[in-house]
Amino acid sequence: MTKADNPSTKQSLRLRGRLISEDAYGNISLTDIWNAAGRPKHKHPAKWMCHDTAKKFIPAAYDRIVLLEHNNAKIPFNRVCYAKKGRYGASFAHPLIAAKYAGYLDSRLEVQIVEVWLRYRAGDPTLADEILERASAEANEWAARRAMSRSVRNDFTQTLQSHGVTRRGYPLCTDTVYIRLLGAKARQLRRQLGLPDKANVRDKLDALSLSGIIAAEALASDRIKDENCRGDNECQTATDRSASFIREAFDRDRADRARKRML
Repeated sequence: MTKADNPSTKQSLRLRGRLISEDAYGNISLTDIWNAAGRPKHKHPAKWMCHDTAKKFIPAAYDRIVLLEHNNAKIPFNRVCYAKKGRYGASFAHPLIAAKYAGYLDSRLEVQIVEVWLRYRAGDPTLADEILERASAEANEWAARRAMSRSVRNDFTQTLQSHGVTRRGYPLCTDTVYIRLLGAKARQLRRQLGLPDKANVRDKLDALSLSGIIAAEALASDRIKDENCRGDNECQTATDRSASFIREAFDRDRADRARKRML
């Protein structure tokens, strides 16, 4: 195994009460699976990979993954199986390989991880609900805001698409909302928030800012449909008008509160 180019990880799966990390490539943490199995001394991921069974299975799985998921395009081996070194190092592998390792630990664990992974990949909403039941109140609040934002955002982009907006028109309309409500484009907001170029700005916004964006995009979708706007310019103008009313409401509310404090 070789170390991958430091892909980011997220914790989105839960197995036997433990969070299982997934990297940017969709690989699963073998180390987390090992922890979920009770950390058996002689079955660490590194030791498993030295076994003859693993040495035969992993290359065969790699060939199959390349064929089915990448149309035989050449991808580095460390995209499907690698180890992150360092104090908090861990081993990651494609779900096909991870399931094989889980079976080596415990056949019942293999069944569990395949079941959870299939539900996750299918977007089973009940899996998310099960995770949130164990999460903190803050995590539930964040998830609720993002779910609403995602729903409205999807409707907004579908409306833009059905009204003839081109590829350049999507960021144009999005930035129109951001400028009206937050005073900067998405690219500038990422810099202000210290986020990578491809990061989702909305993941870092507070409840008030995100609520304003949700309202602006919902109103803009309705306006575009009602006025039958067509193309980038008309849809941007409609978006700007709807967003300006949300900004006006925010400003009037702040001004009213400030006036009351002065009394």
